[in-house]
Amino acid sequence: MRSFSARLIGWQEHAGRRDLPWQNTRDAYRIWISEIMLQQTQVATVMPYYRRFLDVFPDVRSLAAASIDAVLRLWSGLGYYRRAHLLHRAAQEIVGRHGGAFPRDAATLATLPGIGRSTAAAIAAFAYGERGAILDGNVKRVLARHQGIEGHAADPAVLRALWARAEELLPRAEIEPYTQALMDLGAMVCLRSTPDCARCPVAADCVAWRENRIDELPLTRPRQPL
Repeated sequence: MRSFSARLIGWQEHAGRRDLPWQNTRDAYRIWISEIMLQQTQVATVMPYYRRFLDVFPDVRSLAAASIDAVLRLWSGLGYYRRAHLLHRAAQEIVGRHGGAFPRDAATLATLPGIGRSTAAAIAAFAYGERGAILDGNVKRVLARHQGIEGHAADPAVLRALWARAEELLPRAEIEPYTQALMDLGAMVCLRSTPDCARCPVAADCVAWRENRIDELPLTRPRQPL
């Protein structure tokens, strides 16, 4: 059986998303804007906002120079407005601390407001080809099911286990298509409530599939008593 990463990369070539407006670019600014907008927001919702945002703020200097009110007006309707505030602050830091040049490694990117470890790795992979693991909500679900990782991802021990597996499964090359494939698998196939396991390129060795535990993994967060 081919490796986890090889199967994902092969699947992405013929079944993954390849024509989104933020793909096929090495522009770290555009990739960053898309990654922040896509946090907890569907692709179809993001696309018109992404295009309008770049029409007004085509680069990091124009965003940094704008007022927060101007940024929020363009963000209106997209929700999770803290993202817009952090985006604006990060743009100002890039201009003020980095001379307007985007940091070229995930470690430095992760020091900017609103950019965590996973988002930094995604930006660095797509913009610079840097090898690093991502672990957004969809990827947590994919790995919890495929690897049979018990518990809720908010638990620190579970999160450490997920990060460890994400690192171990990284390919030595082709990090961009692999990263995109992981995102696509979680968004298109390994869905929370209606996964399409028949289309999954890694179902053959998926623990949740083999043990008929798709509905159990990952564990949902227990409700707090009222």
